[in-house]
Amino acid sequence: MEQYGKILLFAMPAFLILVLFEKWYGWYKGQDTVPTMDMIASLSSGITNVIKDVLGIGIAVLGYDWLADRIAMTHMQSTWFAVLIAFFVLDFAGYWVHRIDHKINFFWNSHIIHHSSEEFNLACALRQSISTFLKLFAFLLIPAALLGVPSIIIATVAPIHLFAQFWYHTQHINRMGFLEKILVTPSHHRVHHAINKEYIDKNYSQIFIFWDKIFGTFQEELPNVKPVYGITRPTQTWNPIRINFQHLWLLIQDAWHAKTVKDKLRIWFMPTGWRPTDVEAKYLVNKIEDVYNFEKYAVKTKPLFLMWIWIQLAGVLLLISYLFGNIAAIGSPGMFVYGAFIFIYVYAYSELMDGNKYALVWELIKASVGLAIIFYSGDWFGAVKYFPWIRIFLMVYFIASAAITGWFVYSTGKAETPLTLSV
Repeated sequence: MEQYGKILLFAMPAFLILVLFEKWYGWYKGQDTVPTMDMIASLSSGITNVIKDVLGIGIAVLGYDWLADRIAMTHMQSTWFAVLIAFFVLDFAGYWVHRIDHKINFFWNSHIIHHSSEEFNLACALRQSISTFLKLFAFLLIPAALLGVPSIIIATVAPIHLFAQFWYHTQHINRMGFLEKILVTPSHHRVHHAINKEYIDKNYSQIFIFWDKIFGTFQEELPNVKPVYGITRPTQTWNPIRINFQHLWLLIQDAWHAKTVKDKLRIWFMPTGWRPTDVEAKYLVNKIEDVYNFEKYAVKTKPLFLMWIWIQLAGVLLLISYLFGNIAAIGSPGMFVYGAFIFIYVYAYSELMDGNKYALVWELIKASVGLAIIFYSGDWFGAVKYFPWIRIFLMVYFIASAAITGWFVYSTGKAETPLTLSV
């Protein structure tokens, strides 16, 4: 937990710099693939995900340690060979988890956030789930457990394996020659994120593309079929927290409305997108039928509004940097209070990005929680010893933030309303 937080202190600025560089490069080349609001939504999703992961909010139903203790035929030392084995096994497991996430209704909810952007860029790589509380697939690590790969190796290699999937989320790198036969490349992953009938549910591999070729799910990018990105049931929001639970909420509603007990139970394990016939006829859901003729989600913005959203994002990035750098000192339950506050913070400005009038309600909740923490503790999680002025600064910020949000929500000059853009 603490170690992962320290790793993120270095990883987060690196990812942010690369995202902003891609934004600049696209502008420079006349091919901007990183719309600002979409980028901020993606960065916000990444923030919520790393908070969840660093705080360890999740339960492994079957842990790797437990598995290795019972089935290991030998015990490997922590060598580079063990690292190599761990990397291959994690990649094999990643392929199957990824495929299951796409194919089964219940598990799709844990992955929908990653595909929710209607763009394809480095920022969308940061859209990762906060809705997975039960980790069910440790059994896919059986090959490593049989060989007795130490759990510390698995724990160390796992974030490296995850971070190595960042770079290929871009439209600015074309075919890569011989590497296309071995590694997942941007071309392969553009196919995976596309909703064209030629591409959908293909290329599940994470690092080594040969898993798709072995298991029959490979599709190369076709020169005459330009990928169209997103999901067939568009989310229509910039709020990453709401996106994380939209599909689950639809399943709950459909299970409630289904007439038969059989449908109420099987809906969770049917192929992704399946709905009972009677429910589908009565309760319509917006679905893209023609991927070449639909409207992308967007929100009308003015420069002043956009500047305020950037200020909000900068504020939350500074706050989580402090948390990750001081998580051991903050301890429990303080770190969970801090994490909850960050979630409220992100929810509040994401609602404002959507032009939702309830953004002010969430902003007032944020301000109230922030002020309550300061008044109750007389501090901001130990920050006063480093920054004696921090209490006054944060108090002024929380109050000003609520006032400014209220102005954007209710002023006649706001005009931040949802709109759509043609593909």
